[in-house]
Amino acid sequence: MAERSDIGPAFATGQDLVSEADQTGDRSRMTFLEHLDELRRRLLYSTYAVLACCVVTFYFWESMYRYAIAYFGGHGGSLIFTQPMAGFMFTLKLSALGGVVLASPFLFSQLWLFVAPGLYAREKRVVIPFVLSSSTLFGAGAWFAHVIAFPSMMRFFAGYEVPGIQFFPNLDVIFGFYVKVVLGLGLIFQMPILVFFLARFGVVTAGFMLRKFKYAVLIIFVVAAIITPTGDPVNLVVFAAPMLVLYVFSVGVAGVFGKRKRADNGRD
Repeated sequence: MAERSDIGPAFATGQDLVSEADQTGDRSRMTFLEHLDELRRRLLYSTYAVLACCVVTFYFWESMYRYAIAYFGGHGGSLIFTQPMAGFMFTLKLSALGGVVLASPFLFSQLWLFVAPGLYAREKRVVIPFVLSSSTLFGAGAWFAHVIAFPSMMRFFAGYEVPGIQFFPNLDVIFGFYVKVVLGLGLIFQMPILVFFLARFGVVTAGFMLRKFKYAVLIIFVVAAIITPTGDPVNLVVFAAPMLVLYVFSVGVAGVFGKRKRADNGRD
């Protein structure tokens, strides 16, 4: 081993070259301006994808419109709008939201392509699991918001209806609130993906996350209180519970990565 190390890198074995390539050679070297150009390209492609998906969802605007009116009306009573263009703009906004959800797998793939130049070759091979898991988690967050979180909050708001006061939710206001809840929970459900990257770069470990669990619980309930407009304990738990589950799952993600990292270091 000592003689081979004295010969120099020109006579290194194939295994050594592969190991060195894993450490340095397979990472792209990009300047700051090149990173900005890459970001511009990914944002442009993402915009095209969202616009194309919006065209598809707008084709089915009538079915979506009838479903949305029945959905919002069922959770908040009769809907009203006070501006002449509000009904038409609602169809456009509804199509836009559907386009974003439909384009989410492509959006996550563009995010991956932007991050990939800074990763090793063995890390770039997880592109398909990344896109699938990110899209699945985003869809799960949107489903949770649509089926559980938003109806729960609307029932709370409607509960303040008393004799002499009737709740007539404004179409623009209630849909804007719905969009915030759906997109917010969709992004919150990306916590395991964020932890994966932080763990992959050595920023966090499973042990660190377990040691800080009590602080994480406090932060989760604070965040849930901020994004929950009602403030009642039931809706607070409705938002905090999935975040706690995601945190525990993220600990497992960090733990799996930590074992792989130690194994990789042992081979280097």
